[in-house]
Amino acid sequence: MTTADTDRTADTADTDRTADTDRTADTDLAAETDLAAALRPGPGAVDLTNDLTGRTAVVTGGASGIGNAIAHAFAARGARVAIVDVRADPSAEAAAELPAVTTGAHLGLACDVTDDGSVAAAVQQVVDAAGSIEVLVNCAGIVALDAAEDLDAGAWARTLDVNLTGTFRLAQAVGRHMLAAGGGRIVNIASQAAHVGLDRHAAYCASKAGVLGLTRVLALEWGGRGVTVNTVSPTVVLTDLGRAAWGNEAGLRHQDEIPTGRFATPAEIAAAVLFLASDGAAMVNGADLRVDGGFTIR
Repeated sequence: MTTADTDRTADTADTDRTADTDRTADTDLAAETDLAAALRPGPGAVDLTNDLTGRTAVVTGGASGIGNAIAHAFAARGARVAIVDVRADPSAEAAAELPAVTTGAHLGLACDVTDDGSVAAAVQQVVDAAGSIEVLVNCAGIVALDAAEDLDAGAWARTLDVNLTGTFRLAQAVGRHMLAAGGGRIVNIASQAAHVGLDRHAAYCASKAGVLGLTRVLALEWGGRGVTVNTVSPTVVLTDLGRAAWGNEAGLRHQDEIPTGRFATPAEIAAAVLFLASDGAAMVNGADLRVDGGFTIR
């Protein structure tokens, strides 16, 4: 073979290798294009107004305090609200005081969150009246304060039944409807007590820590089916009960432990819950939003 023949052979081999490289690159690019096309798109635009028009929201513990502030915030953004509380009259009265919406009258219902039958009946009443439930806020809660060695077993059990198991009962009952409908928002009210130990709060801290764990599991199981589940963890909130319980020397000391130097207002908690219930929070799932002025960063 002459030198010229050798050169021609080398040129042919180089050309074949270049062609192979080009074909491989084309194949890789096509594969990447196919993978990119398989990425699931998000919404074309995000509503930043927290508008809830046309939606029905259930708020447990909504007859007073934080729950009532949440109910008012939802109604102000167009939601039809079902206030669910342990007594019928206060629930109905609170519902009657909400701003009117165009999608129907607000509802005020009695419900014992520690009773499966009562929960099922209340949820069905809302579905019968409104047709669907798009938002659930679990705000019903109690607290039993005592030193751990003196805490009554009944008080322990009731605190967990209301705060933790009650949250599960409502989430399960409403969640079934949301899953069938293909979407919804659940916001569970936890507490700074879910993150830190507080003196004389053994049952309360345990119950609220449990709410965080429950929320993460629900978010994991239901997020892919359109139902997001999150928590809000407030510090002390200046409701009527909050002022009565913390308007003392101990309260002033605790207030000084918060980096922002004060307790929260009901409206500030409602604002956080409103965001999590809105379209703007569609990618927030399994999160805990602490509205505690930085208390738990210590």
